[in-house]
Amino acid sequence: MHRSAPRLSRILACAAVPLMLVAVGCSSDSGSGSGAEGKKNAGSSSSGTGSTKPTKPAVEPAKFTDLPDACTSIAKKTIAELVPEAKKKGGTAGRSSDLSVRGSCSWNGLDDKGVKGSQYRWLDVAFTRFGSDQSLGSGAARATEDYTKQITKEKASEGAQKVAAVAAPGIGDEATAITYSLNKTDEDFENATIVARTGNVVVTLTYNGAGYAGAKTPSAADILKDAQKAAKEAVAAVGATAGSGSAEATPPAGGAKKTPSAGKTEDDGKKDDKKASSKATAKS
Repeated sequence: MHRSAPRLSRILACAAVPLMLVAVGCSSDSGSGSGAEGKKNAGSSSSGTGSTKPTKPAVEPAKFTDLPDACTSIAKKTIAELVPEAKKKGGTAGRSSDLSVRGSCSWNGLDDKGVKGSQYRWLDVAFTRFGSDQSLGSGAARATEDYTKQITKEKASEGAQKVAAVAAPGIGDEATAITYSLNKTDEDFENATIVARTGNVVVTLTYNGAGYAGAKTPSAADILKDAQKAAKEAVAAVGATAGSGSAEATPPAGGAKKTPSAGKTEDDGKKDDKKASSKATAKS
């Protein structure tokens, strides 16, 4: 009877040990997060902190929202000086699907000097405007890229000889003059192209001339000087155009006056006009 009491105490003590271990194990699982629920919670926490993406900065708004009328971008007096006896004094406008984005105009004429021969001149001015786009970049950056492309294109003109490219300061934000000689229709032509950028607009002005029926070929220096003069006027016309410096979303003023031509683009129209000029030259 006396011996059974100590024995009973030992049995009860041993039975209590597993219960304590179970309690300790439960406490450990809930605190460390090592269980399935803990892993789930940890995953949710880490995914929440890594989902934020940096915001892309907005591009700079375009400076110009419209283009000038290409055929009036150069003064009538200048046209009379550079292209004597122009067939169309008001110029021939190139076709464009949107005249607020692309526009061009050209003049050509043959000044008959009688027994001294004739002088032929051809002048063309083209405008291209680039808008700012969040995915493509600012209008100024896009225009700078096109400016470089146009210079490369002009330097690689087919049949060009004695090609030279020099900076043309004082014309827009940046400008380059490309000069070369060219023989076509059995005549020697001197050519000067001014590629200029003002803000988000690229201006490309080409001027060339030749002497016919024994007339002397114009000097490269004179052709370049006249081309630079006309280019300055064309660039100034961009700055004076309604819509300049406005918010890009603002509709261009005077839009009703600029009716887009259906069909061909301005580039196609420019090519057609050049072909027509070449034919006129050949006939002359």
